[in-house]
Amino acid sequence: MSEKFVLATHNPGKLKEMGAILAQFGVEVVSPRDLGLTVDVEETGTTFAENAMLKAKAICAAAKLPAIADDSGLCVDALNGGPGVYSARYGGEGLDDKGRYMLLLNSLRGQSTRTAHFTCAIACAFPNGDTLTAEGRCDGTIAYAPMGEGGFGYDPVFFVPELKKTFGQLTAEEKSAISHRGRALESFIGKLETYLKK
Repeated sequence: MSEKFVLATHNPGKLKEMGAILAQFGVEVVSPRDLGLTVDVEETGTTFAENAMLKAKAICAAAKLPAIADDSGLCVDALNGGPGVYSARYGGEGLDDKGRYMLLLNSLRGQSTRTAHFTCAIACAFPNGDTLTAEGRCDGTIAYAPMGEGGFGYDPVFFVPELKKTFGQLTAEEKSAISHRGRALESFIGKLETYLKK
């Protein structure tokens, strides 16, 4: 199946990661920027799934192509599930990835409960009004200090006990095999293949 989908993200890390996984299934992804589109979608949803669908529908309407969007974030038990849907905006506008994970580490200083999980919700909207959704989750803990140069976002502080490494220390292949996004995409690809065969 050689299908073209718009991936509703401006995040180059996410584009590369999802593009590589979807390419294995013959799905070609383009970014809104590749199509000359600038669509700012306000993420007003209270869940990852709601935000993903808002983005997918807006990009699909603008591009007149099927659009895939994801919304993902880090949920830390000691922070009552925060930063959650606010992961990318944690600490306010002025912070970069490093600023956000350093703020997170400071928030957890002295905290012995460091369990956390990443959640990813994927939504796909088609020009005919059909939609598909999938979710994935990866459990871990928050490290005491950043480790590794790989990945993006909170990857250097998200520790996976069974691998004894943070997401930032994993290769792209290792990460997509166990990550929340990898798991959500796996579930999504199954649904997409079924849908496209109809």
